[in-house]
Parts: sequence; structure tokens; C-alpha cells
Amino acid sequence: MTARKEVPTVAQSTETDWVSRFADEVIAEAERRAPGKPIVCASGLSPSGPIHLGNLREVMTPHLVADEIRRRGYECVHILSWDDYDRYRKVPAGIDPSWSEHIGKPLTSVPAPPGSTYPNWAEHFKAPMVEALRQLGIEFHGISQTEKYTSGAYREQILHAMRHRREIDAVLDRYRTKDKPGAKKPAKQQQKPVDEAELAAAEGSGAAAEDDGSAGAAGYYPYKPYCSVCERDLTTVTSYDDETTELAYTCVCGHGETVLLSEHDRGKLVWKVDWPMRWAYEGVVFEPSGVDHSSPGSSYVVGGQIVREVFGGQQPIGPMYAFVGISGMAKMSSSKGGVPTPADALEIMEAPLLRWLYARRRPNQSFKIAFDQEIQRTYDEWDALERKITESTAQPADAAAYSRATRTAAGELPSTPRPLPYRTLASVVDITTGHDEQTLRILSELDPDNPVKSLEETRPRLDKAERWITTQVPADQRTRVRDEPDAERLAALGETERESLRLLLDGLDDHWSLDGLTTLVYGVPKIQAGLSPDAKPTPELKVAQRSFFALLYTLLVGRDTGPRLPTLLLAVGADRVRKLLAA
Repeated sequence: MTARKEVPTVAQSTETDWVSRFADEVIAEAERRAPGKPIVCASGLSPSGPIHLGNLREVMTPHLVADEIRRRGYECVHILSWDDYDRYRKVPAGIDPSWSEHIGKPLTSVPAPPGSTYPNWAEHFKAPMVEALRQLGIEFHGISQTEKYTSGAYREQILHAMRHRREIDAVLDRYRTKDKPGAKKPAKQQQKPVDEAELAAAEGSGAAAEDDGSAGAAGYYPYKPYCSVCERDLTTVTSYDDETTELAYTCVCGHGETVLLSEHDRGKLVWKVDWPMRWAYEGVVFEPSGVDHSSPGSSYVVGGQIVREVFGGQQPIGPMYAFVGISGMAKMSSSKGGVPTPADALEIMEAPLLRWLYARRRPNQSFKIAFDQEIQRTYDEWDALERKITESTAQPADAAAYSRATRTAAGELPSTPRPLPYRTLASVVDITTGHDEQTLRILSELDPDNPVKSLEETRPRLDKAERWITTQVPADQRTRVRDEPDAERLAALGETERESLRLLLDGLDDHWSLDGLTTLVYGVPKIQAGLSPDAKPTPELKVAQRSFFALLYTLLVGRDTGPRLPTLLLAVGADRVRKLLAA
């Protein structure tokens, strides 16, 4: 192996840290296969449409393993193959139906969606993913399959596959039970998507549905030419000569021709042959795959036999990864019926938090990413973990996941200098509608002993919270503080209610901070019950507190719920609170 160097270690125990466990396996396997050479981890993405958060697991899983290998001082490359030479399959919702004329062309030969500045369909959808990966600190070596195929880089591999087409056909035929009359279908490994909206994500890159070049009247061929006239793959190979490499094909457009496959660069191996060919070509040691690639007869299972029996290579260590669900995605303005992308997530959450969601779960564990109110709870968990890290009380696995989220072998990811609670920031920008001066006033009053002096201290988390409020919270759930007192409700107050408001207003000046107002609003019902402000709540007291909170929300914002009351009071300001609550 290459020389070791001093780099930060993450976890000591592979029992609790899945990344370290895979890194151990990959290093040992690489040492067995090709000692001294760079270790290769791989991902593959098809830019056939928006690359969503489910697809991100295809990249994040090998990234985390490759990064751990680098931390240990080994040379490791993370290949990201862009399957941009895949066929264009269907016209997505929201795209002009005339794009159906391009079905069957390589993605790089399809015009970009209307209004795009990119040269083709693949580049249009690749670009936002590349930018998101940059923000996430994911280093990779990108490979365009269009460039590889059209440059002739795989020419020898293609000719080899054609020479061994009968062996490939025999491997594939073991799994073609669905085509054999009376044959029992193998039990398919399935996993119910964790969210109805994730059904789209269950399709993976799309390549799992590729045909395998099933045998026709002229025999089996694992190579599919793109027509030189219409550019589509609606072609049928009618003959092939191993000696001369003459290949004849016809196309549904009416065109037919004979080409020399030793010179022809407008076609590709079918998916179930293409993938194992690349494993051997690149020397891949680690590459995960989704459940759509992992059932009996699927591309990963079949590929393992083809890479050994045909290409003389070895199948990579390849864990199956589970679905990534979304909560609240129906509110996504940009999804248009699809699923959110990493770029969408990075608009409302910081990169280390998004990394953490993938790092803390084993690949075969499904999880959800919150775009609804749950994002506040997610941030609370993250901040609680950060406190444990600071106090050195975090469990080893949690500490490892935190380290992987906040830094890579290349260094720390950017963070918010003063990370105030996300729910507090969201409440403030909700009430102020993003007015910087008002926002700074409120944030500076949260902790008078250590006031926020500039909004820059709270960025980028403040900007993420503001974006969440403006894009994910429906208008009817936004907070609108009353302009004038609710005279009718104030006139109908009972004596207990009047006293509770008086106690609150009398205590405002002495409690004007986030902690102070928290003590005050919870303490008023305690004082009315003859208890001290620090008394532990009883069931009866909790009922009284809820009634008091509902009264305050009604008088301040016109409904019985809203942002946390201490934050709301700070945002409204003492003078306006007195105006709206004076009975």
C-alpha cells in the first residue's frame, strides 16, 4: 500500500460505525486484489431528470467510505460515472410533449428543457447535482459515459463482449424465468418505499429497467447501436462477424447499414453487461446499489457472474441501500410532482446537517428528510448532539457520524459561527418577514448578556430558516401579528384571564430575554395556582398553561397556536405586546 500519513481518525469501534467497518473491508480487499494501487470506490447517476435525495445515497455512501480510507492515509479515488449515454426514456411532466420525438436518443443528444442555458438534457440535470456535491464537500472523479463510448475507450471491451456473447447469453438465461412457460418466478427482494411520494425514487437511476439484449431471430447481441440517421436506439442487430467485426443493423426509422464495430463509436453495451464491464475496466472495489439493482436476476446479481466469467474481473463490495423518504415534500414548489433534490434540501438546511442524515444511518436503513415542521426537530437533535460533542458525552457512533458530517479528509465544512436554534430563527423571520433591522433587534435581545451583534454571525443558518419559511410553510400557516387589539375578546375576559395578563405584563421588563420570557409565560399559571415559578408541573397545571398560551396566541396573532411564545413576544416587542394585551 501507499505510505501512511497522520490524519484524524474518526471511530475506534467498527461494531458501532458502519463506515469504519466498510473501510476495513475495502482496504483488505484492495490489498488482496491490487496492493499498492489507489483504491477505487464508485457511484453511478443517470441525469435523465432531477437527481433526487434518494439518488444522493448512491454518492454519499461510497463518499463516506472513501473519505474514511483517505483519513487513514491511503490513496483512494471516488469515481462518479454519469450515465449520460443512457437512452432518453420518457417526457417528464411539465415538458412540451414534442420532446417525445427524442425518446431513444442518448441523453446528451436530447435538447435541454425550454429556457435552459445548458447544451443538452444531461448537462441541464447534471449541473445542479455537481454544485450540490461541491457544497457537501464530496470529492469525486467524474466520468461521462458519452465521452467514454464515443471516444472508443471501451472498444476492446465491446469487441470482447461480442466475442463472448454466447457465454453472456447463457448467464442471462439463468434468470429469464419470466419468459419460460410454467416457470416459477424467483422471490423478488422488495422493500416498501417509506413514503408514497418516494415511488418515483424507487426507480433508481432508471438503468435497472434496461433490457439485457435478449436474443432475437439473429441471435443474442449485448451491443445496441444508436441509429446514424435518427440517433435513436430503436435498432435491431441482424448479423455480426467476429473476424471482420462487420455489424449489420436496421432501425424502425427505415434506415439500415453495416458498420465495422472496430471503428463504430455510436452505441453501447446493454446495461447488464455495461456495468460489470466497467467494474473490470476501472478496478472498482466498492460500489453500493439500490434495491432495484439487488433482487434475484437484477443487474448487480447478474453482473457479478458476468464480470468473473466474461471480463475476468471481480465484483465490488456492494451493499444495498434503502429508500430515502421525504416528509412535507408536497409543499415543494419546485418538485412539480417529482421528489426534492439535494439542491432543494441545501436551500433550507446546512450541508453538515444533510451529510449527518446519511452518515448516521447504515445504508440498509431507510430514513426521512424533513421539509415540513419536522425540520425543526431535526435541527434540535443536531444541536443537542453538538453540545454532547463539546462536553465529550456523545456515544462513539454518534461522535463518528458528527465528525463525518462536519469535516472530510480535506478539512472542515463551513458552519454558522453562532448557531441559534433553527426554530427560533424560523419564528423570527416568519414574524418580521425577513426585515433585517427587525430581525437583528430581536436576535440581539435573545440573550442580553451575550447579544448578537451582526446577522452574519447567524448565517448561513438564518438564510436557510428564512428560505424554509418562505417556500415550505403555506401562507395560511404564516404568523401575522394583529395591528389592533381584539376588543371583543378583551371585553369578554374572565377574572382569571385578566389576572394572568396583568401578571405577564408586570413581569415583561424584568424578564425581557428568551430564557426570562420562557420562565415568565410558564410561571404565570403556577403563580395563579399558588405555586412558585419553579414548581414542577402537574396535569392540572399543564391544562392551565395550555389555556393561557391559547389566550395569548388569540390576542396576539388571531389563532390558538403559533411560534414559541417567548420568541413571539420578543419579536412583537414590549410596547406592542402591552398595546395588544392591555385589558
